Amino acid sequence: MTFTQEKTIADQVRADFPILHQEVNGKPLVYLDNAATSQKPLFVLNKIRDYYEQYNSNVHRGVHTLSAKATDAYEGSRIKISKFINAASPQEIVFARNASEAINLVAYAWGLTNLQRGDEVILTVMEHHSNLVPWQLVAQKTGAVLKFVELTADEEFDLEQFKSLITDKTKLVSVVHVSNTLGCINPVKEISAIAHHYGAKVLIDACQSAPHLPLDVQDIDCDWLVASGHKMCGPTGIGFLYGKLEILRAMPPFMGGGEMIADVFLDHSTYADLPHKFEAGTPAIAEAIALGAAVDYLTNIGMDKIHAYEDQLTAYLFEQLATIPEIKTYGPQPSKGRAALASFTAGDVHPHDLSTILDQAGVAIRAGHHCTQPLHRYLKAQSTARASLYFYNTREEIDVFIASLKEAVEFFGSIFG
Repeated sequence: MTFTQEKTIADQVRADFPILHQEVNGKPLVYLDNAATSQKPLFVLNKIRDYYEQYNSNVHRGVHTLSAKATDAYEGSRIKISKFINAASPQEIVFARNASEAINLVAYAWGLTNLQRGDEVILTVMEHHSNLVPWQLVAQKTGAVLKFVELTADEEFDLEQFKSLITDKTKLVSVVHVSNTLGCINPVKEISAIAHHYGAKVLIDACQSAPHLPLDVQDIDCDWLVASGHKMCGPTGIGFLYGKLEILRAMPPFMGGGEMIADVFLDHSTYADLPHKFEAGTPAIAEAIALGAAVDYLTNIGMDKIHAYEDQLTAYLFEQLATIPEIKTYGPQPSKGRAALASFTAGDVHPHDLSTILDQAGVAIRAGHHCTQPLHRYLKAQSTARASLYFYNTREEIDVFIASLKEAVEFFGSIFG
């Protein structure tokens, strides 16, 4: 597909997404829950079907034609992902079921091996539960201490506080790149440089950045980075871990079984080289191939173009939200740079009630704590509503959302008096 200047990206790609062309509760669907999961283009859906219809076979284990074709496609996706994030080698890409599994891999294979009592792990109050609970479990087992970076007055990562928290005892800094609730874009390159100065390792949760921003792991200089395929036009059940080669080589296997071995004896085993050491059992072959297709699709559009278009949408979204006096948004304003989402409250109206009313208008948003309960407690908000955008969304959809939101706020206002 060739992208022109006359039409927006959304105008040019919406036909690729069959799910967007339907009615929900008698109204055209306006899908604004992209931070939870993205929709999938036909290009990706067809790759899944092609695999099962044309060359369904296990990878790495057969010399017959179908197995060879499946292996080539599976490993080809690894190469695509490594280029997408500018890894130094495809061997630095490990497939996982999702980012949660990838973080757990690091927590158990590296954390349990390297962390000791009194060692420090620095996280933030904005972390998704997936980048919090594994480190709580590891800290309980090792005696490591968890420390947390809080927020600035603009509800962003407090870099100065981070500098005051980090010490020679700090062994790991694990931080989200883009907050799924606040929308702030954290300075991961600077965080990485500071952490490495103290000899600490760095893990980046890129679930909300990989779909929206150009990523360069060598420029960030992180030691690990994780992402989930389903948020970046790929299928569910597949994600990846990036890790520096020498660090992955030093880590023991996360799970045992087939595929991750070199030789097996009754009393011991030796393990396969990277990345297969961390990929036990039959992998999610179709899903991995489809994730490679999603990377192709995003690359064809251009991550820089996606980011620029979403910046325009985000500015418009916040302009329109500001026209509703009852709405309180969280995180920095678009002028400071932020992701294409808005978490908000509307006075005493419960976000679940807002979401239910909006659904009747065909508008899909999120309501709840967004797997960031500690952050919501920090913000003194029980829950928030969240509208999150992607490159196939339009200004017209934002208009429908805002009009429906105004009606919902007015409706509940009349009830509350």
